Amino acid sequence: MIERGTVLVTGASGFIGSALVARLVAEPMWQVVASVRRLKQPFAEGVRVVSVGEVKADTDWSQALQGVHAVVHAAAVAHVPHVSPGEQLARLRMINVDGALTLARQAAAAGVKRFVFISSIGVNGNANTRPFTAEDLPHPAEPYAQSKWEAEQGLWQVQRETGMEVVIIRPPLVYGPRAPGNFGSLMRWVGKGIPLPLGSIHNRRTLIGLDNLVDLIVRCVGHPAAANNVFLAGDGRDLSTTELLRLVGEAMGRPSRLVPVPAGVLQFGAALLGRKAMAQRLLGSLQVDISHTCETLDWRPPFTIEAGLTRCFLLSD
Repeated sequence: MIERGTVLVTGASGFIGSALVARLVAEPMWQVVASVRRLKQPFAEGVRVVSVGEVKADTDWSQALQGVHAVVHAAAVAHVPHVSPGEQLARLRMINVDGALTLARQAAAAGVKRFVFISSIGVNGNANTRPFTAEDLPHPAEPYAQSKWEAEQGLWQVQRETGMEVVIIRPPLVYGPRAPGNFGSLMRWVGKGIPLPLGSIHNRRTLIGLDNLVDLIVRCVGHPAAANNVFLAGDGRDLSTTELLRLVGEAMGRPSRLVPVPAGVLQFGAALLGRKAMAQRLLGSLQVDISHTCETLDWRPPFTIEAGLTRCFLLSD
């Protein structure tokens, strides 16, 4: 059990990492080391900032790991544009697998007690007909998820060899202020008042607000039952794409212009345009069962989806 101590956050200038650093700084039991590629933004007073360059197999983490009790590894690369699928996976492995395992081995050698790894629900798969659980067999369908799964397997090997505690968190799509990726695109579309043909989508998807994810990560840093466990993350309530867009519009204080078009028509059009992956994210279902997470850690998502979206747009201004 880690009741207090120093936490190294990798990817500390990123979407998740920066929010996690701010939360840890606000709690007096934690000292924070922020790992970044380059020193380009200020952090709160008291944060020790270390520039490590690229996260690779030969990265030297010795300076960042000095006096550290726990590591939260949030640094990762989600995709490499303009390369073949095979080349993309190879490059993702360099950072998401080799880089993570190098850090883990050096952390264990430095006496770090716990290593919290931010993985992806994509390790379970990218669609389902029943909610994923932590006990399901992994079925990564995309290069990013494959690299995360390989990193997870390597971390368990490090755990067996060294005894360092490992915690895996697999979040679904994360929304929050200045969110990248798909959610950021949805915000821009709704904000511009662009009519969207998504007014009749009856899928079910689990998401997690940034504040809820950060709260879960902090719980995993210190809770004794988190050691050597896999936790799926979520807000505890699933939405259709149509419901999500309506809530986004309400949080922004403007109408979401949704045109009811049958999902089958959209899927057919997406196939013709070579956008099957995007269609799957918007039209398909991906549900996550977080009961194991809640029961094991005595945890509940502290923010509702409505509150999370409201905070998202308030903090984006």
